[in-house]
Amino acid sequence: MKRYQKVGMSVLAVLLAIAACGVDEEFDETEESSPGEDEGEVAEDRDETIRLGVTNWTSTIPPTYIAKEILEDMGYTVELQEADAGAVYTGLSRGDLDVFMDAWLPDMHKDYMEQYEDSIESISVSYEEGELGWVVPEYVDDINTVEDLKGQEDLFDNRIFGIEEGAGMTETSREMIQSFDLDLDYVASSESGMLTEVQRHISSEEPILFLGWRPHPMFVDYDLRVLEGDEDYFATSEVHVVVNKDLAEKAPEAYEFLENWSIDIQDVEEMIVEIEEGGDEEEIAREWVEENEDLVSEMMGQ
Repeated sequence: MKRYQKVGMSVLAVLLAIAACGVDEEFDETEESSPGEDEGEVAEDRDETIRLGVTNWTSTIPPTYIAKEILEDMGYTVELQEADAGAVYTGLSRGDLDVFMDAWLPDMHKDYMEQYEDSIESISVSYEEGELGWVVPEYVDDINTVEDLKGQEDLFDNRIFGIEEGAGMTETSREMIQSFDLDLDYVASSESGMLTEVQRHISSEEPILFLGWRPHPMFVDYDLRVLEGDEDYFATSEVHVVVNKDLAEKAPEAYEFLENWSIDIQDVEEMIVEIEEGGDEEEIAREWVEENEDLVSEMMGQ
């Protein structure tokens, strides 16, 4: 299995947990690149090194590698350091890390932000559509909300396909079945097992109800609809860029670039697909930079 192949809802369980693990033990330095190594001369060589935290969620990889490419073009040395969410936030608070490109706010990472509010800050929104919830294919008519499922559970053979036991979305889905008084059985499986059922049903245009979240390749591969009416259970998140507060003084040009950062969630999903199909993260990020020169210039304040 490739390192970044799956988001997995065990990852989303990590998103909801407070993991105060030691950053010194968790960090695994994976990259250290010299600015302009593959791109020729850069505009200016800088003394500062920018350290980006990297979780193993597929959603983290495209924004992180794009930011790395741009920062290197600006003349910075960039290091990527792998850790789980708790260690990334601890590293940011200590100044061992400078930037995290995949903070899920306001709810999922709220505890981290409150715990380290004196030393870290959110400076931009990467994208706003960090959805998760119950999903149906677009060809399923008249099912637009969770309430619409009442009395029509047999359309889906009285099943909702989900991910593993113990995952946050699994527990929440069982709560919803009870709260909405739905005649549904939750079919727990792995992410890959769930997606196998999704592919089997959609290939023959059969109705299927299952768990979904964005960004994820499923929204590239299929036309899907996230059901409304579950806001008390699954809150849509914004994905933010979070930095150590000293970055503004340490590297003001980098800080300004990250303040202006944004990316389309569909671009993230398409890049995830390319990486899962064997594409090189750096090459895919460089291609995005070259295809979005105007946006990059705007983010750099040019």
